[in-house]
Amino acid sequence: MMRRLAIAAAVAMLAGCATPAAQPQVEEPVVAPFAIDRDFPDPDVVATDEGYVAYATNGAGFTIQQAVSTDLLTWDVVAKDALPTLPSWASPGRTWAPEVTEVSDGSFVMYLTAANTTPSAQCIGVAAATTADGPFEPVGDSPLVCPISDGGAIDASTFRDDDGALYLLFKNDGNCCGKDTWLQIVPLSADGLSLAGEPTKLLKQTEPWEGNLIEAPTLVKRGNSYVLLYSANDYGGPDYATGYAIADAVLGPYTKGEQPLLTTESSGGRYLGPGGQDVVVGPDGADYLVFHSWDELYIQRGMNVVPLSFDGGMPNVVLP
Repeated sequence: MMRRLAIAAAVAMLAGCATPAAQPQVEEPVVAPFAIDRDFPDPDVVATDEGYVAYATNGAGFTIQQAVSTDLLTWDVVAKDALPTLPSWASPGRTWAPEVTEVSDGSFVMYLTAANTTPSAQCIGVAAATTADGPFEPVGDSPLVCPISDGGAIDASTFRDDDGALYLLFKNDGNCCGKDTWLQIVPLSADGLSLAGEPTKLLKQTEPWEGNLIEAPTLVKRGNSYVLLYSANDYGGPDYATGYAIADAVLGPYTKGEQPLLTTESSGGRYLGPGGQDVVVGPDGADYLVFHSWDELYIQRGMNVVPLSFDGGMPNVVLP
C-alpha cells in the first residue's frame, strides 16, 4: 500500500513539473495607421489649385477643424478655425460634419450641422468664404434646413449633376426621438445659399446591419450610375459601417447593395467603425474614399484615405 502511494506521489510531482503544451498564437487585428492621427471625425475634403483642404467636426478648441495636403495622403493640421464665428441661431459645442463646396470661381460655401438654440435640435446652417481655407462667415439669421417635427437635420453634403444643377443632401435626425432617419435631397440656388425646391426622400434604415439609423449621405456619379454612400448604426462602436445604394436618376429610386461597402469585420479590424465618408479624386485622377474610424481604445476617430474603384457603378474599397 505504501509503495503504491509513493508511486502516485512521484507521478503527481512529475506532472506538476511538466512543460505545458504550446498554445496556438492568435494574432490581434492591427489598426491601420491614420492619415490624420488625431480626433478628426466626419471628414470632408475639397480639391484646390494648391492641393487639398480637409474639414472636420469641432475639436481641439476649434468650431470646425481643418488640415491641408498636396498629395491627399500626407496631411498638416492647421491651427486655425475654419468657422471662427458661430451662426446667431446656434449654441456652441455641437458643430458637426462640415461640407464645403466651390459654387463658382472664388466663392466657397460651407454647410454645417449645429445646435439650434430655440427650439432645441440639430440643424443645418450655411456660411461663405472667398477661399477654401476660410475663414467662413455665417449667412442668415436662421438655419437653412431644420425640420423640427422630424427631429432636426444633420450631415449635409452637396452634389452637382452633369447639367450643372446643385443639390444638398442631408439626414433628418429622427433617431433622436424614435422616428425614421431618411436621407433626403433638395435642389439649391446657383449661389448655394438657399433652397430651390422641396426635399425628396431617398433612403431610410431597413437592413439589420444598419441598426436604428442611416446618415452621412455622399452622392457621386460614375458612368451612368448615381452612387449614394452612407453610414449606419451606432457611431460610437465597431458596428458603425459604410453602405451604398445605386440609381439611374438623381432622385432615385435607389437600390441598396447586398452587403455594406466597408465594416470593421470586412477590413479585418484595421478600421474600427468606419464611416462619415467622402469621395475625392486624387492627383492621379483616381477616386479615394476618405472616412473616419476609431483608435484601439475608442478614444478618438482619426481620418483615413483608401483607394476606391467603381465597377458598373458598384463601389469597391481597395484595402492596403
